[in-house]
Amino acid sequence: MRKSLRWALSLAVLIGTAAPTGVATAADTDKDSTAVVDSQSADIKDRILAIPGMSLIEEKPYAGYRYFVLNYKQPIDHRRPWAGTFDQRISVLHKDTSRPTVFRTSGYSLSTTPSRAEPTRIVDGNQVSMEYRFFTPSRPQPADWSKLDIWQAASDQHRIFTALKKIYGQKWLSTGASKGGMTATYFERFYPNDMDGVVAYVAPNDVVNKEDSAYDRFFATVGTKECRDRLNGMQREALLRRAPLEAKYKAWAASEGATFNTIGTLDKAFEAVVLDFVWGFWQYYGEDVCDQIPDARTASDDTVYETIDAYSGWSAYTDQGLEPYTPYYYQAATELGSPDIKQPHLKGLSRYGYQPARNFVPREIPMRFKPHAMRDVDNWVRKNANRMLFVYGGNDPWGSEKFHLGKGARDSYVYVAPGANHGANVEGLVEAERNKATARILAWAGVPAPAVRAAQPLARFDTRLDRKVDEDATKEHGLRP
Repeated sequence: MRKSLRWALSLAVLIGTAAPTGVATAADTDKDSTAVVDSQSADIKDRILAIPGMSLIEEKPYAGYRYFVLNYKQPIDHRRPWAGTFDQRISVLHKDTSRPTVFRTSGYSLSTTPSRAEPTRIVDGNQVSMEYRFFTPSRPQPADWSKLDIWQAASDQHRIFTALKKIYGQKWLSTGASKGGMTATYFERFYPNDMDGVVAYVAPNDVVNKEDSAYDRFFATVGTKECRDRLNGMQREALLRRAPLEAKYKAWAASEGATFNTIGTLDKAFEAVVLDFVWGFWQYYGEDVCDQIPDARTASDDTVYETIDAYSGWSAYTDQGLEPYTPYYYQAATELGSPDIKQPHLKGLSRYGYQPARNFVPREIPMRFKPHAMRDVDNWVRKNANRMLFVYGGNDPWGSEKFHLGKGARDSYVYVAPGANHGANVEGLVEAERNKATARILAWAGVPAPAVRAAQPLARFDTRLDRKVDEDATKEHGLRP
């Protein structure tokens, strides 16, 4: 059992304008204790709203649950909690305080439609979801972008957990897919005594930003040669027909009022979208639909243009497409890193190559890359992972750079779902690994032994609540995890 020896929480943690200390180590709460809560018989909404700094945005009905969208007042800087606050959106899918709770984040904006992450269904529990700081509307005004980093975001989660643990006193698991999986991992690194387990889906781990050969190896071998050739041919054809396709792009941009001030030119945006085509195909689709890609040699200009749009999205690198994702690209350019692949089949046609994340952030926002950030997390996971599960898709380009476990890891696992893309999940694992993963998730959540041995989700699949892919992270095309 992972227990913290420090019980002396500052009273400041519990008030709306305060925060935990600036020491990025362990949490100040006992994971395995059930907090004593006043007014146990009060309505759950009243109990949540009694938390200092918590306010209700709306309550939405859903059968079998109570669903609340809330604002929680957070410090802009957890190291200087007196220096201002902002409202951070969260949601609570409430089932029962006697059930375990799953803390989910997409790493992006918050969806206000009720949904369950896979671990929430497996343990039949409550779910708390968090909007990542600086994604609107959870953005301080004015925005001091230096306060957008993985430690500050982990500290947001820590404060939310600390506040809600007094109501939801059973076991807690954290989870997320893609950037959400990264977020869950970083939370565990900085506050390893908060959660009772971590389920991180398709979480990239770009330890050395300048070394991306793993991606080149992936694209040289993924799928069949026939499929790779078909995709590469379409991508190459789009650059060969740059002039007529850019004319279509320009006309579309004029009709939509789309602009290109951040990336600089329409030509740069055009190439960025085209270069995303093959990556986008494998991230969201797969070999089974490769035959739907037209033969580039005989395709019309309209067909090539529409095919690139379907898998990459012409809007992705417009100012309007980039703006909602500025916080992601800022983090990619300062801590997370971003991929760079060679694409030899485009030699002589590509003018810019894979452009750096800096190109997708307004120039007035200052940035400096911190190469130690991902190295620190990777080193910590290898040596200290405890009750952590990483799930990847065998045909997902983002899985080219995975998290790995070292000798210091305990009760932790890295599994790959064969043939799966960026929507990989526990259900898609081979049977033995699926059973093992499900059993460990149930055990970490404190579920009684008979259910753990059965290794089956405790709740039935609900087509409205349960989604195969983390849709918060894939609303638009563009090279984002």
